[in-house]
Amino acid sequence: MNVKPPYHRVEGPESAPPLILGPSLGTSTALWDRVAPELSVTHRVVRWDLPGHGGSPADLIAPGATVADLAELVLMLADTLGLERFAYAGVSLGGAVGLHLAAHHPERLRSLAVVCSSAHFGGPGPWEERAALVRREGLASLAENAPGRWFTPGFTVPELVEGLRNTDPAGYAACCDALAAYDIRALLPDVAVPTLVVAGREDPATPPAHAREIADAVPGATLVELAGASHLAPAERPEAVTGALRAHFRGDPAAGMRVRREVLGDTHVDRAQSRTTPFTAPFQDFISRYAWGEIWTDPTLTRRERSMVTLTALIAHGHYDELAMHVRAARRNGLTPEEIGAVLLQNAVYCGVPAANSAFAVAQRVLAEEAAPGAPEQP
Repeated sequence: MNVKPPYHRVEGPESAPPLILGPSLGTSTALWDRVAPELSVTHRVVRWDLPGHGGSPADLIAPGATVADLAELVLMLADTLGLERFAYAGVSLGGAVGLHLAAHHPERLRSLAVVCSSAHFGGPGPWEERAALVRREGLASLAENAPGRWFTPGFTVPELVEGLRNTDPAGYAACCDALAAYDIRALLPDVAVPTLVVAGREDPATPPAHAREIADAVPGATLVELAGASHLAPAERPEAVTGALRAHFRGDPAAGMRVRREVLGDTHVDRAQSRTTPFTAPFQDFISRYAWGEIWTDPTLTRRERSMVTLTALIAHGHYDELAMHVRAARRNGLTPEEIGAVLLQNAVYCGVPAANSAFAVAQRVLAEEAAPGAPEQP
């Protein structure tokens, strides 16, 4: 077997949070052509091909393959790209791979979207028959009937159908073997990754009932049903799929709020929350979800390092009210007064002596307040 990762395409800034997009059986990275460019504005998007599909060789897996084997290919791809943790969205078989990763490798996933997929695909019989047919006769007959399985009446994407015709029968059949052996229903209650389930209301391959089964079993999962969508929703309803994925992958408010409290303290956060109005609520959500839920939870930098960067940015822009808050945060994140002073001296060189002078005055006041006996936590 080939030990290389599957064929893949990477789009978006290297510094953006990574998002891996998985395909359905019989398709390729082209399934995401009308979704990936939009998502790559805010994410480093990685699309991959199943074995024998698109640019991936068939010998990435062998007959009798399992969804676990496909999940290992995704982890190999992530390791090759240096992605320790990533968000994942997959369609049909690609969604099954995502559920397997969430159940067996939760430490690798930030969040998950399962699109037009299932926790089981009807048992082994039909897939064993399809695998045998494809190994015997190839994919021509399946390609003829693909539009009826994939799209609502009157809609098609010729490039995807042609891609199925060009798929390697050995790779396709091995993926059928994986679907035949797949049933993850017993593990769904243990999935702790934030999960979105997307269903096409007119999907005959994985009807909405399959999506509801996942959403009902995975704790805290969100279900979205798309009208006018069949099995390949990213191709048929790209705007709707993009909107659902953007909303889901934009950050984890619960994790953000936890980190916000750990860094800024309960007193400050409670005061900010108590002042929230309908007008300011979207901004408070933005702070918790994006600043604290995505940026401050990224393990690339330690919290100590993030505090030093934040102090520098605030000094450079003259945000001295915010600076006081983040001097306190820096102490919570483990910086000593001496280290804070060293950061301020560095700023005297690169941001200017007047800026550092004001910063030292703010920091000295905050550190004195913290050192006072019985001093309460400051906002």
